[in-house]
Amino acid sequence: MEADFPRGGTQKSSVDKSVKSHEVDNLFQTQEPVVKKKRKTVKQDDGENFKKHKVDDRGLKLNTADGVEILHFLNLKVGTLLLGCVREVSDLEAVVGLPSGLVGYLPIRNICDAYTKILIEQLESLDSFEEVVTLSELLTPGTLVRCVVSSLNSVNKGQISLKLSINPKEVNKCLSAAALKPGMTLSGCVESVEDHGFLVDIGINGTKAFLPKKSTSTKQDLKVGQYVLSLIEEVKNEGRVVRLSLNPQAVNKAVAGTQQGWTLDSLLPGLLIRVHIKRVTPHGLVVEYLSSFSGTVDFLHIDQDKASCYKSGNEVLARVLYIEPSSRAVALSLRSHLLPPGGSVLGNFTSEQIGEVVQGCKMTAVHHHSGALMELPDGTKAFVHRKRMKEPKEEFNASRLLAKPEHNMRITDYSPMEQIHMASLRKSNIEATFFRYQDIQVGQIIEATVISLQKLGMFVRVTDHIKGMIPRNHLADVVLTNPEKKFHEGMKLKCRVLSVDEANKRLLLTRKKALIESRLPIIQSYSDARVGRVAHGSIMCVKKYGCIVRFYGEVKGLVPVQEMSTEHVTDPEDLFFVGQVVKAKVIKCNAESEKLVLSFKAVTEVDVIQTQTAQFDFEIGKTVDVRVSRKVLDGLEVSVLPEEIPAFLPTVHLSDHVTNCLLLWDALEEGDNISDVVCLNKNKRGINLTKKPSLKACLEDGNVPTGFSELQVGMQMVGWVKNIMPYGVFIDFPRGLFGLAPKAAMCEQFITDTSNVFTIGQTVVAKVTNLDEEKNRFLVSLKVSELNLSEEDAHARLIQGQKERKAIIEMVTCRGESDLLEQLSSVSVGDKIKMVVEDVKEDGTVTLTSDRLSEAIVLASKHHTTGVNTTPGCKLTAVVLHVDPLKSQVLVSLLPTLTRKRKSLSNDSEHAATIQYIDKDFAVVSLGDTGHLTIIPAKTQLNDVVDLESFSVGSCLNVIVKDPSREELGGLPLVACKGQDQQVKSKSKAQMHSLGVMVTAKVTKLKPLGVLVMLPSGTTGHIHVSEIEESPVVGSLPTSSLKVGAEVQAKVIGGHTVRGNRFLPVTHPNFKLALPELTILPRKLEGGSMQTVDKLKHYKPGHEVICFPSKYDKQLKCLEVHVKSNIMGTVELLAMISKPGQANNPQKLFKPGQAVLAKVVGNNPSRTGQLSLSLTGIYKLEQGSVTMGMVWKIEPHRGLFVKLPFGNSGLVSLMDLSDEYSDNPLEPYKEGQVIRCCIIGEEKGHFNVSLRTSRTNKVQQEKVTDPEIQSISDIKEGQIVRGYVKTVGVSGIFVRLSRSLEGRVQLQHATKYYINKPEVISKHVTQNALVTAKVLSVDTENIHVSLSLLTKDTGKSDILPESLKLPSRLPEDKKKTHNRTKRKRVSSESQQQDEKKHGKKAKKNKASTVTEERVDKKKAKKEDSDSGVEVFFREEDDDEPNKECEKKNPKEPERLQISWDFSWDTTLSSLTPAAVDQVYESSEDEEEDQSKPVKKTRKELQQEQQNAEQQLSKLEAELMDPSVRPDNATAFERLLLSSPDSSFLWLQYMAFHLQATQIEQARAVAERALKTISFREEQEKLNIWVAMLNLENMYGTEESLQKVFERAIQYCEPLPVYQQLADIYAKSDKLKEAESLYKSMVKRFRQEKAVYESYGNFLLRQGQSNAANALLQRALQSLSNKDHVDLITKFARLEFQYGNTERAKSMFDKVLGTYSKRTDLWSVFIDLMVKHGSQKEVREIFDRVIHLSVSVKKIKFFFKRYLEYEKKHGTPESIQAVKQKALEYVESKGADAAS
Repeated sequence: MEADFPRGGTQKSSVDKSVKSHEVDNLFQTQEPVVKKKRKTVKQDDGENFKKHKVDDRGLKLNTADGVEILHFLNLKVGTLLLGCVREVSDLEAVVGLPSGLVGYLPIRNICDAYTKILIEQLESLDSFEEVVTLSELLTPGTLVRCVVSSLNSVNKGQISLKLSINPKEVNKCLSAAALKPGMTLSGCVESVEDHGFLVDIGINGTKAFLPKKSTSTKQDLKVGQYVLSLIEEVKNEGRVVRLSLNPQAVNKAVAGTQQGWTLDSLLPGLLIRVHIKRVTPHGLVVEYLSSFSGTVDFLHIDQDKASCYKSGNEVLARVLYIEPSSRAVALSLRSHLLPPGGSVLGNFTSEQIGEVVQGCKMTAVHHHSGALMELPDGTKAFVHRKRMKEPKEEFNASRLLAKPEHNMRITDYSPMEQIHMASLRKSNIEATFFRYQDIQVGQIIEATVISLQKLGMFVRVTDHIKGMIPRNHLADVVLTNPEKKFHEGMKLKCRVLSVDEANKRLLLTRKKALIESRLPIIQSYSDARVGRVAHGSIMCVKKYGCIVRFYGEVKGLVPVQEMSTEHVTDPEDLFFVGQVVKAKVIKCNAESEKLVLSFKAVTEVDVIQTQTAQFDFEIGKTVDVRVSRKVLDGLEVSVLPEEIPAFLPTVHLSDHVTNCLLLWDALEEGDNISDVVCLNKNKRGINLTKKPSLKACLEDGNVPTGFSELQVGMQMVGWVKNIMPYGVFIDFPRGLFGLAPKAAMCEQFITDTSNVFTIGQTVVAKVTNLDEEKNRFLVSLKVSELNLSEEDAHARLIQGQKERKAIIEMVTCRGESDLLEQLSSVSVGDKIKMVVEDVKEDGTVTLTSDRLSEAIVLASKHHTTGVNTTPGCKLTAVVLHVDPLKSQVLVSLLPTLTRKRKSLSNDSEHAATIQYIDKDFAVVSLGDTGHLTIIPAKTQLNDVVDLESFSVGSCLNVIVKDPSREELGGLPLVACKGQDQQVKSKSKAQMHSLGVMVTAKVTKLKPLGVLVMLPSGTTGHIHVSEIEESPVVGSLPTSSLKVGAEVQAKVIGGHTVRGNRFLPVTHPNFKLALPELTILPRKLEGGSMQTVDKLKHYKPGHEVICFPSKYDKQLKCLEVHVKSNIMGTVELLAMISKPGQANNPQKLFKPGQAVLAKVVGNNPSRTGQLSLSLTGIYKLEQGSVTMGMVWKIEPHRGLFVKLPFGNSGLVSLMDLSDEYSDNPLEPYKEGQVIRCCIIGEEKGHFNVSLRTSRTNKVQQEKVTDPEIQSISDIKEGQIVRGYVKTVGVSGIFVRLSRSLEGRVQLQHATKYYINKPEVISKHVTQNALVTAKVLSVDTENIHVSLSLLTKDTGKSDILPESLKLPSRLPEDKKKTHNRTKRKRVSSESQQQDEKKHGKKAKKNKASTVTEERVDKKKAKKEDSDSGVEVFFREEDDDEPNKECEKKNPKEPERLQISWDFSWDTTLSSLTPAAVDQVYESSEDEEEDQSKPVKKTRKELQQEQQNAEQQLSKLEAELMDPSVRPDNATAFERLLLSSPDSSFLWLQYMAFHLQATQIEQARAVAERALKTISFREEQEKLNIWVAMLNLENMYGTEESLQKVFERAIQYCEPLPVYQQLADIYAKSDKLKEAESLYKSMVKRFRQEKAVYESYGNFLLRQGQSNAANALLQRALQSLSNKDHVDLITKFARLEFQYGNTERAKSMFDKVLGTYSKRTDLWSVFIDLMVKHGSQKEVREIFDRVIHLSVSVKKIKFFFKRYLEYEKKHGTPESIQAVKQKALEYVESKGADAAS
């Protein structure tokens, strides 16, 4: 690292003036410039340390550019000359845009002396201003003007008002008559109008400037005071007379030169001059002009298109922006809109985006003393001033802002001089609701802060930039005499906007409570004042002839005296006062003449309600969402969303079930939203709504008559009980109809008292029995025997009622975290709970207690305690019968027949059921002796009357099981009461609905899929759309051919259910409960055959049919269609579209009921009895078929897996994605995307699919860059091909050429560099990388293709970068010579070794065989090897052992000897063990030794004695060493005596027994350990407990493991025991147990960070990324803030390792955005991204981290890491870029230190 960042001191500056560019030795050394004289610096450029210009002998330069900065407000002084652009022009002043986004104001008195004189004369003469030319006629928005700062006055709270002047006497005051030269451009104002021209005031004393009319470009005459920019054409009499010209082209192109004698004193803004670039800096340019003057061009005025072309010495055109006379600082612009041909008028001087909040902006550059440049998502630029980058009292930290990847900002202004948006990053500005006056709407309610109280009213502040006024008579509903007592400065007020004047920035507000809380529509224009509308207004004045009422805006109206009251009004002032809020009704309005006549007396309550609801598009049956406004006794006052229209929802209309209505009313609170509410009617009280499911279904079906004229005898309608009278009940119906059900027609039984039969609001079904057309009255019957009702409706109502009760409990539970509510929501009907008897009341009711319901009241009635011991304290099992959340009660039963073990149920089984609990709507019954409970409706039909004697607790009835476990009932069985669904039908009606009967029907209603008709009997029939026309035209709507009221001849062919429209044949048992299904097709009417209904089996695949769309199912993504009345079909999305774009809105492709031609695919497997159809003309997939597909999985190394029509799937190979290969072929695709594809084959159960345009769209013949290779015959030797890399290995690089063909690139043909390992290539050539190769050879028999990637073959750059500095490969001729020499040397060395080993004799005997074997091996290698790469690696492998031998053989060190039978003395090249011969030789020696005993010497005897002593000491050491594991129980016991607290010994002892499968002995050892180890050794005991848990997990049962666990948490800290058991579960793959344990840990140890970390680790290892994310959110709510950072970082690291990489990166970004100075987190993030991210992402993170505002030492550490990374993965250019960034950082720090 010292080579890259060397140490050392500062370098001495060279004496030579020519400064050579050099590389700084120490990048982290701060250099301070040598300052000869201390001086307070006014401006210092941040990031650049400029050297001061030296003073030469001729003196000091007049202006020196030390740094480049934008123009700041603080730099402005009176007399500063500027070039500005007129933005807005009002009556008294103009707004001028200045450089750097500054804004100045040009008062009307600062135009010129002549215009000011005219204004003064008009004021003195008191004449009208009609003859005076207005300011808007003199100045046009967009005009560039030369101006001067005239004043900088403080307004209030430190704000300064910048006033400008364009008076020529102030702008051109430095010029004299003698200085005027032809070609100069001067600004001036017209002084007078003459006959042949104009006198122009150019501000120079003694000079008359004349502008001839022929020299003006406009035909209109100029006016006195008009601003002009002119060119001097001629100068006479030493400058006393000047002739001007206004030719725009000449003026804009006029270049100021040295010949005109410009000096720094006379230099003017707007001049066009030629400049030479002197120096290029990061913040702009330093230029030189007019031979010796210096100036600056800041970064905002550099042309970005040419920024890279600016170099020192270049000559460019520039426009002078501003001159500061005192410091002689001159700024210029190179922007094209200020240069020729422009330069006088700007086209863009404002923007519509002002005030918008833009998200996802990127910070492209930061200039520390100026601001930051931002890039919007659409690519446009914006500038944020330095002060706008932070809050006012916040510390400025540019590095933290740079570290953020994206920013949100608000566009605050538009600078016409720079043609750029000005923005703010302040959070207060971004979150502000109102930023401009245009953001405030009339009538809007806003909050304001009191500023001051004046005579006219109270001034308030809405935001920092928006102020308003509340007139004195609008401070309250009444006139306040002392408003200062009620209001004080800083007080927050709720106001309503009266009017907004955007141009003049005036805002009027009101504090009148009546206006603020008014729900009537506001009138803000005369067009809103429609006749009959009622609105609130305030009285402006009261006269004898009436009152003037003001509404919003400028709308006023007159209330004549006669319209003030119903009584005679003599003096209006006695009744009304100014400022009074009144309701007025519009009785006459003329919007054109703005005349409005109002009335007070015409306002009624009905008018108010109608006015409130007039804005709402009311329609009966319309579904809306509402918000509860207020709860009243009889219902809910609600507001319809989003219009906030008042409406009323009665309590009885909350449900079809009476008991649920009260529960819902009690559970709902103000502010709650209610969805799917239906508009019922509209009356004088307003809009009435309903949520009754039966009424909603009836209104949706459209089977509701619209008026009395549509009523017919026999018609069935759904209604509700409106009123109960002694003679009957009145039934209310939708659309304002109501009928009477007499006492005799109320039910089957005889009744004496009508008040106990029905309740008001109860839902009923009524049948019309009598019509009185004279009085528009009708009678109805409620008898069940006379109605067509279905059993399915009873089941649907039961399920709906239980859903409502479940929703009630959820609503009550969500109100707060009450233990009582949680307990009530955790139990349901049928749950069994262990309870204890608490008390027995006098009536026999038993109260019980339970841990599960500790906060609730648990009761068991006397009936449910029969035969049960209820002694207080007795423990029993109870079953839940009912949960009452309002009373906080739970009713249970203790009967043994209900608490026993439940038996299994089967479908259609019959049982004797006993009622255990009943209310008005539901009953809980037990099913015989099965132990099952379930819920049944107390009323099978809506009109049923419950007989309390026969239907009470203890009553029995027979039921049939329809579903043993219904999910909607909480798993309870669904049953039907046997005999309750039998309805009495008349014989005539049964005959009327028999098959084949011809009837005359009258059309009553047209629907897209059918027609409703009225039969002669008064019942309703149905004609399906397929039964209207024989061969309907494709695209037509067959039902439209019939008219309402027409009579048709029809035949009965079947029926369909009232609910669900399910077709029923006449033979169906429920046909008598259905609507008749008819046909009017001529062939069916004339034919005598009884078979009039088609069957499903008649439709075969490929048949064409006419179908009729019904609706599109968004969840299943299919179109439901009708083929016939009894045959339905579905069309999946991919089979109904022909273009990918149609998948966005498939429901708009076809209209309901439209005739569509389809092909039969087959029977729908997911929907029994339905057809699967296709609308694309394809009914099966074949090779060559072009169809639509949907991407469902993306595999980077294989391609796209797509879903195809008709349940098929396919694979799109990487080679078939496009006709032109790209670097990232899968990037354009995402899961769920619809694509157009072509079937090219089928294999292994799926199709091969191609997305090539040449296959999917053969009509458009486009050029194919990469043609499809279908077989090896398509490849020729020498051909250039492209493909994707599949793998990189020792054998070479394999490249995909097509979906079935690959090519191999041998390593010597892959790169020009010499490499040892193929991993070098795999690091730089990634999988799926696009490469260009040349075909070297083609083997058609073996299907082998050899390729080359060398530059000389392909013309492309080498696959390995030069930065690796690898040696180049030898040429072929040199390589052969080198290999031959190497082989000779190897063979000679091996021969010398053989001679040394075996002797010369062995050499002679074996020389020939060895030589032959080597020759044979070489030949075999040459024959087997078809790759030079293998030879290359083989040569390297062969060399290494020889080198090792050369190193090892001379010294012959001793080898390690081991007792096992293994030879350690063999080399890698040996094929047979070298020790074999030695063994035989040693055995022969031993025989010789045995035959000849040898006497041992004294030295040998001493050596043997020493060896024996060493063995004895070794044995003693082993006995003393605790690390040596014993091999028997005695040894373990001996060791435990010395170390009884060592868990390590105890665990070894247990393992000793487990190896011998002595499980019980191991348990006994563990128990001994727990008793023996001291209580102070907590960790040692914990180790034993963990071992016992492992033991029980492996060899015990779940019960034994649980017992050990419970004991462990009693004796140890619970948390470590929990964690150890969870780890044991996870390692033994008991995932369910582990997850259950983790969940209990989270509840018990919610404050422990380690629990969440281990649980998150577990979840992410299992691939449950979403569950881990939810756990993190829960952890952040539970843990303290100090733990959040570490926890999020831990989860992010786990996400990188096991989960979603993108989510991990976003988590790190959020943390580092908040804690940007945590360099440890940055370091972890970099490590993870290097391992899991791309090089681009890693470099982006390094670029962010080196801009952090931390210590230099830490930044140096990151620079070193950055450089190491680039050296390993980058190029020389990237390495140099890092060094350059480090150098810039050091220079910036040096500049900061100098300042």
